[in-house]
Amino acid sequence: MHNKIAAYVDDKEKMYHDLSDKIWDLAEIKFHEHESAEAIMTILKNEGFSIQSNVADISTAFIGTFGNKGPSIGFLGEYDALPDLSQRADTTIQEINPEAASTNGHGCGHNLLGTASLAAAIATKEYIEEHNIDATIKYFGCPAEEGGSGKTYMVRNHVFDGLDMAICWHPGTDNVIFGCQTLANIQAAFEFKGISSHAANSPEMGRSALDAVELMNVGSNYLREHVTSDARFHYAILDGGSISPSVVQSHAKVLYLIRAPKVYQVKEIYDRICKIAEGAAIMTETEVTVHFDKACSNYIPNKTYSEIMSTCMQEIGAPKFDKADWDFAQKIYDNLTEDEKKFRMVPPIGPVEKKLIAENAGKPLADFVYPYNPIMGNITMPGSTDVGDVSWVVPTVQCVMTTEVQHTPMHSWQWVANGKSGIAKKGMLQAAKVMAATAVTVIEEPNYIETAKAELKAVTDQTPYQNPIPEDVKPNSLNF
Repeated sequence: MHNKIAAYVDDKEKMYHDLSDKIWDLAEIKFHEHESAEAIMTILKNEGFSIQSNVADISTAFIGTFGNKGPSIGFLGEYDALPDLSQRADTTIQEINPEAASTNGHGCGHNLLGTASLAAAIATKEYIEEHNIDATIKYFGCPAEEGGSGKTYMVRNHVFDGLDMAICWHPGTDNVIFGCQTLANIQAAFEFKGISSHAANSPEMGRSALDAVELMNVGSNYLREHVTSDARFHYAILDGGSISPSVVQSHAKVLYLIRAPKVYQVKEIYDRICKIAEGAAIMTETEVTVHFDKACSNYIPNKTYSEIMSTCMQEIGAPKFDKADWDFAQKIYDNLTEDEKKFRMVPPIGPVEKKLIAENAGKPLADFVYPYNPIMGNITMPGSTDVGDVSWVVPTVQCVMTTEVQHTPMHSWQWVANGKSGIAKKGMLQAAKVMAATAVTVIEEPNYIETAKAELKAVTDQTPYQNPIPEDVKPNSLNF
């Protein structure tokens, strides 16, 4: 089965390479991924999938469907970029590309993510066609993972209802099952309105919105001591009110991203930060308006499907890199700081992991596969993903595949520079093969589905799912 799937993927290698390069070039940010989405939909149509566009009232969300019987398997695709990460491809030195049409860049590898999920969906479809197997294959075009929580809005609109399995992956520096939990989050903007005046001639007449923002940030920083130690909140001042210090700032805005292991913890911290904002407004005699932007839930790894995907990954193996890949990776690796070289996507949780890390120390690329360790399910990684909300309503499995140089941090110029490389493309297609093999394994043995669903039900019976985005909040296409 694995050889068949590999052949399906490899036969269309050039198409997938071209698509990932195109999405890299477009570098469209949250809810603006129109050309990227259209490129994927065009391929799906040509491969015999029916298309439902404008899903959940999001213009860049869509579903491609093949078949209408048997187990329903969904592949999650992302294709959004990050702002302010423009970078030349295939360079080992950080530089802004002066020829770039925008400052956006694929610093999280979503040009690869969406393409590999597409390749996996098509390979799975070709396998069931050839073997006359009943199954329904769906590709979900999921926009705005970066700062938009597109999937959370889609879950709120019941887009994933009826799925038996959701499959995804993420580009990374290792080959491993994504078996950790993630942090839930809420993002909101706090807009202060004050009164302008001459800062020297009549300062008593002014009410500074910028002072309110600064006081809010100070108050929030004091809050850090009094929340769960796993919580994080970050802020960016979006509007300082003026470029002139001689004018009291009548307007200012700050954007907060709040994270914690559980949704209820995030909500509690968010409510407290809202009170801090109200206090800052009272102190400065300004007005504050809160704009709830988006949120996502913590990710629940499914152990049943993770074990199946791990078996497939062990059998298919890590990407096979050539000399050019190793030479390029070594140049990136040599430019990393000692602190950067301490960064790991996979925690050394057990003796097997520690042994593999020790044996491969100093390698610029991971050419080995970590075995699945169920203990990872008890660990919460410090990032967030809107795949979390999908995992609360459908048993979900993910892997990470080597597409990046060891120890390079996500959302970095290195990830953008590496996005068109042979390293990235080899990892991308290897991930597609693992995902497709996992899907076919489950399709051919439907008993796995009932076990996986029972596992998820045991969690949701104790903690029923509640979508963290209020019904009246709409997707925000602005990049603040």
